[in-house]
Amino acid sequence: MTLGTAGHIDHGKTALVRALTGKDTDRLPEEHKRGISIALGYAQLALPSGRLLSVVDVPGHERFVRTMVAGATGIDLFLMCIAADDGVMPQTREHMAVLRQLGVGHGVVAITKADVADPAVAALEAGELVPGAEVVPVAALRGDGLDQLRDALDRAASATPSRAVDRDGAARLHVDRSFTLQGIGTVVTGTLWSGSVAAGDQVEVQPAGLRARVRSVQVHDMQVDRAAAGQRVALNLVGLRRDEVSRGDVVVRGDAVRPAFIVDARLALEVDVPPLAPGTRLHVHHGTRESPARVYPLGNDYVQLRLESPIVATRGDRVILRQLAPPDTIGGGIVLDPAARRHGPRPEVVERLQAIEAGADPDAGDGGDADERADSGVLADSDAHAHTSAATPLDPAALAIRELLVADGERPRTDSEIAAAAGLDPAAAAAAFRALEADGSVGRVARNLHFDAGALASLVERVVAVCERDGSATIASIRDELATSRKYAQAILEHLDATKVTLRRGDEHVLRRR
Repeated sequence: MTLGTAGHIDHGKTALVRALTGKDTDRLPEEHKRGISIALGYAQLALPSGRLLSVVDVPGHERFVRTMVAGATGIDLFLMCIAADDGVMPQTREHMAVLRQLGVGHGVVAITKADVADPAVAALEAGELVPGAEVVPVAALRGDGLDQLRDALDRAASATPSRAVDRDGAARLHVDRSFTLQGIGTVVTGTLWSGSVAAGDQVEVQPAGLRARVRSVQVHDMQVDRAAAGQRVALNLVGLRRDEVSRGDVVVRGDAVRPAFIVDARLALEVDVPPLAPGTRLHVHHGTRESPARVYPLGNDYVQLRLESPIVATRGDRVILRQLAPPDTIGGGIVLDPAARRHGPRPEVVERLQAIEAGADPDAGDGGDADERADSGVLADSDAHAHTSAATPLDPAALAIRELLVADGERPRTDSEIAAAAGLDPAAAAAAFRALEADGSVGRVARNLHFDAGALASLVERVVAVCERDGSATIASIRDELATSRKYAQAILEHLDATKVTLRRGDEHVLRRR
C-alpha cells in the first residue's frame, strides 16, 4: 500500500516521515536551504505487524498544491499532519478536500509539535475536519508518540483494501519522475495503480503510444521479479530516450487502456461551490497528469469533461477539478465513460450513465450516431446558447495539428515542420493554429513555435519551481533542469517574460511575485 502525507506548510510532515522511516525525503538542496518541501519525496515505512508501506511526502505550500495532487492520486491511506501551535490551516482544508475527492477514506491524523503547544485544541479541530480518523499527538524531534502513531497506521492499513489483489488487470503506472542513469538508461518512477509489472514485459507509454521493454523493476531501491499494484515502482525501460517520457505519462501493459480527450463523470463539488455553468474552463488532474478542460453538465450531477490534452483513464478512476484563478480545488469526479462521445444533456445520456454507475455495461454505440449528429459542433438543448464560443468545432486541419503537438509533448517541432507533417500549406496551417489558440488547446511560445497546452502548463510549473528553489532561472539552468535544448529553454523563458510570470534581469529571470 501507499501512504501519503497531507497538511499545511511547516506542520512537520517531512520531519515526521524522517522520524518514522529514518529517511529524509527532501532531496533538493533548496529544500534544505529554505526548510520547505518543493518536490515529492519517497520513503518506506515498516509497521509493527510487518506490513511495509510506501510513503509519498507532499509539499504543503499553496503554490505546490498541483504537486500535492500528483502525489496523492495514487495513495491508499493518508497521514494528515496538523501542528499543535497552528491548528487547522487553509492548506490543511484543501489537502483534505483533495483526499476526500480521491476517495481516500482511511488514515490517521498526527498532531505534530505536541512538545511546543497543547495538542488538545488542534485535536478537537482534527476531529471536526477528519471525523472517524485516529488522532495521535507526536513530537517528531523528541520521538514522543511515534510508537502509538505506528500502531494507529497499522490499524488504518489493515482496514484499507489492498490493490495488490488486482495482479491480472491492466498494468498502469503514472509517471512522476523520469531520468537517465549512466550505464542503465531511462528510468521512470511512480505508483503502480493496477496490475503488475515484471522484467521482460512489453509496455506502452501513453498518450504518445511509444513502445518499450522493461529491463528491470525495483521497489524502494530493491530489485524485484515483479511489482504489484499499490507499490512505489522504478522501471528501467529499453527502447526509449529520456526526453520521450516525462511526468504525466502513463506506462501501461496491455491494450485495454487508451488516451481520450472526452470523458463522462459523476461530479461532486465542495461545499459552498456554486454549480458550474456549461463551458466553464478548469483544470482536471488525473494521476500525475493535468489538462485544461471545459465542463458541460448533463443532469443529475453527471458532466462531460472535454479535455485539451488527453488523459489515460478507466472506469472508476477519480479526477480532481481545480479552478483557473484563484487555483483552488473546487471538486472532483468519478470517471464513468473514459472514452465518451461528444453529447449534450439529454435524458437518454443520463439513463446510460446511471446504468454504468449501477454496474451495467450498456452498448457503447447505442444512440451514438444520434449523439454525434445532435452535437456536431453545438451544445444540445438549453446549453446551445449558453457558451457558443466553446461550441465551435475544430476542423480536420486543426485536429491534425493538435494531435501532432500532443504527441510531441515538451519538444514540439516548429510550426512549419508541424504543417508539413500534417500536409498543410502555410495559410491553412496558420488558420488552424489560430483556431487552436482560441480554443485553448495550444499555446504560442515563439513566432514559429507552439506547444500543447498541457505540456506547456507542466513546463511552466517546473520553471516556476526552479525560480522558487534557486531564486532565479537562466537558459542554462532550465536547459539542464528540463533535460532539453537551449532553443526550447530560451523559448520557454521568453514566453514567461512575455506573459508576466517572470522578469528578466540580465541573464537571469526572476518571478515577478517575488
